Amino acid sequence: MQLNLTKPICFFDLETTGINISKDRVVEISILKVFPNGNKESKTWLVNPEMEIPKEVIEIHGITNEKVANEPTFKELAKDIHNMIKDSDLGGFNSNRFDIPLLAEEMLRADIDFDMKNRVAVDVQTIFHKMEQRTLSAAYRFYCDKELEGAHGAEADTNATYEVLKAQIAKYDEIENDTKFLAEFSSRKQFADFAGFIAYNKKGEECFSFGKHKGKLVTDVLEKEPGYFGWLLNADFPLYTKKVLTAIKLRNFNNKLG
Repeated sequence: MQLNLTKPICFFDLETTGINISKDRVVEISILKVFPNGNKESKTWLVNPEMEIPKEVIEIHGITNEKVANEPTFKELAKDIHNMIKDSDLGGFNSNRFDIPLLAEEMLRADIDFDMKNRVAVDVQTIFHKMEQRTLSAAYRFYCDKELEGAHGAEADTNATYEVLKAQIAKYDEIENDTKFLAEFSSRKQFADFAGFIAYNKKGEECFSFGKHKGKLVTDVLEKEPGYFGWLLNADFPLYTKKVLTAIKLRNFNNKLG
């Protein structure tokens, strides 16, 4: 079947040096771009992470330090990657909680502004977990009746994710073949930032979701405790979280001027 798209969607997968969104780096990225007319294009890059890949991580994805030593850095690839995805919605497997936040960090480190304002994200893992509660290899076997060869390789995982989503739409009558529906269905709690440090309350207001100010309005905390903003910017939080906090502070300041 063909996805019902109003704009292109880029399915992508990252292999990384670890799972810390703030500190770890991409070692491989694979993108499968699907257009509304059904045409597809794909690209896979190995990436020099400019840091040591831990042995236990190499054992998972098989990408060694020697393999990426002479590959371009993410900053060198960032413009090409951005050009491929900038007009597209995004899709992946656990992408809302990991791949998109880490991709945003890499983009911001490369001085490329990245946000999700004009696109949606479809997380195939969330759809799968809501419907079946399994892993990607099991999902591929369950929905596509195939064995996933080369699991934990970015290209294999990316193509499997695309095939699984199409099979999910075909299998479940309640899942609509519409990107916005899929994005809403595959989303979890709504956050202002990718990492989940700033959540929206029922009124759509930004609140801290961690620490001593958990549940409090960001605007209230920043106004009553201005030093907290400086601490957040200097602490080990993701760059995108800091970007969102800065935008909230500037918006509040401009509202007062108005």
